[in-house]
Amino acid sequence: MTMTEPRVRLGDRAVASVTRRFGRAVSRRSFLVRAAVFGSALAVNPLRYLLRPGSAYASLCGPDASCSSGWTAFCCTVNGGQNTCPPGSMPAGWWKADNSSFCNSGPRYYIDCNASCGTCGCGGSGVCGPGCAGCNCHCASGTCDERFTCCNLFRYGQCHQELACVGPIVCRVVTCVAPWYFDATCTTASATANATALHDAPCLHEFSSSVLAFGAAADHGEPDTPLRFPVVGMEATPSGDGYWLVASDGGVFSFGDARFRGSMGGQRLNRPIVDLARTRSGAGYWLVASDGGVFCFGDARFLGSMGGQHLNRPIVGMAVSPTGRGYWMVASDGGVFCFGDARFLGSMGGQHLNRPIVGMAASATGRGYWLVASDGGVFCFGDARFAGSTADLALDRPVVGMAATPNGKGYWFVAADGGISAFGDARYMGGANNRIHAGSATDMANRPDGRGYWIATDT
Repeated sequence: MTMTEPRVRLGDRAVASVTRRFGRAVSRRSFLVRAAVFGSALAVNPLRYLLRPGSAYASLCGPDASCSSGWTAFCCTVNGGQNTCPPGSMPAGWWKADNSSFCNSGPRYYIDCNASCGTCGCGGSGVCGPGCAGCNCHCASGTCDERFTCCNLFRYGQCHQELACVGPIVCRVVTCVAPWYFDATCTTASATANATALHDAPCLHEFSSSVLAFGAAADHGEPDTPLRFPVVGMEATPSGDGYWLVASDGGVFSFGDARFRGSMGGQRLNRPIVDLARTRSGAGYWLVASDGGVFCFGDARFLGSMGGQHLNRPIVGMAVSPTGRGYWMVASDGGVFCFGDARFLGSMGGQHLNRPIVGMAASATGRGYWLVASDGGVFCFGDARFAGSTADLALDRPVVGMAATPNGKGYWFVAADGGISAFGDARYMGGANNRIHAGSATDMANRPDGRGYWIATDT
């Protein structure tokens, strides 16, 4: 007799080379960023503050890692390192563990990837046997994650409810972002199994980051080794001939004419880095953490922060005033915080949002700014003018970042699948939808002349 998952209670990345630098620190960002739950492993934020565990977990699988434990293996163990459902399987349900140290004391979500039954029926159970599904029960191997694959006959049932029959659970995808943000077939009906809270796998601790260039934007390179922390922010140099990437641990990567000015890599952070913004000269940059802490490098001057102060929701983005003598931060609830000569012009704090805010951009004059939500909803303040949104469209994946045109008469959004939406005088120059794993885009940056842009991804 095959085993089944235990019943649960229902209810609810400084190593420097010539042009690239990387640092490490203990951070709270989860080992599953980019939460494109089934097309890839993400970001965000929600989207932009998925959390990783401390480095002590990097070589551990946690408890119940043997085949005899009866639990199902992680998908990255059996799917070539990819935190995705393997071919021939689909998400059929999910559960969560509460108060996860991997997810900033929030819920950690587990998605069951069940095999397809093909033409077989399954009666009233909703699950067909391994023979029917062409999925042989065995123990995973190659790492300490030797848990089951294709053994457990179980279905929570909140995803792909249109399928009357699914096969055994092939593996588990994990994320700190709720499944229904990324797969429209998943409902919000929840199940809780805290016994899985410390389950882990080594393959969940590496990211491969890439940069895709469009229009007149040139490819200046990307990290050439796997990263322990995900890339969460990107910024172009004033010339448009280079860019920086920043990882959630504060490690900074420099490419083209972008110069490395320092990082938080190797230092302890209270909260993960969520964005990077450069100075007007390009000879410095700021890093901002999800608690509003600000770190300054090069000619970037400290003008204040929200570190140590109460926030209703975490900071998700940063924008710099045109003079470079001020900056704004935005939180996921739309609250805006201003420092230096950056003026407060309004916010969405305290107002109802259909989806969380994931980024912001300043107008050309500095007398306005836009906020963008994960559904592509746009909120305009000061002289920032509304040029369109995707709030009324059904997006395949959530928006994860935005950039404004040089004159402030348009803007772009990038979604987690690399799709680009252009509004106003922002020109569409291509997207990464068909070039990356769905859900792996984490941010974008545009050339200062507006003639091209880059998309940063993690896979």
